[in-house]
Amino acid sequence: MAAASAAAPELLFDKHRAYVKRVSEDSESYEYAVSEHLRMSGVYWGLSAMYLLDALGDMDLDFIASFVQKCQHTDSGGFGGNVGHDAHMLYTLSAVQIMLLIGRIGDIDVDAAVRYVAGLQRPDGSFAGDEWGEVDTRISY
Repeated sequence: MAAASAAAPELLFDKHRAYVKRVSEDSESYEYAVSEHLRMSGVYWGLSAMYLLDALGDMDLDFIASFVQKCQHTDSGGFGGNVGHDAHMLYTLSAVQIMLLIGRIGDIDVDAAVRYVAGLQRPDGSFAGDEWGEVDTRISY
């Protein structure tokens, strides 16, 4: 059996940075339109990639912080996946992670978000994903 090559392919940092930045700004694409409902998580994934590429400074962090703030529901404290979308545990997690990642956690109502999450805990210790009681494995972590 022949030995596998030990050389790993080169990671093209600049190309990855440019790609993440481009797709984050391309609001006219089909992909942007069909992912509207999960925008908050997409922002988190993109920012995480940029963090790992040491490129958070390439992103418009003021715009991102403003977007996150607009997604917080004043009545429940939870966050929707986009502006005007229902609050959900998964998007609340992504919103908090985003604000921590960009150093802007003080720009959201953290106490309200904590109350939202605590209010979704069920008597058996598990959590519902939203006010309607959705329960599945995505919410188990």
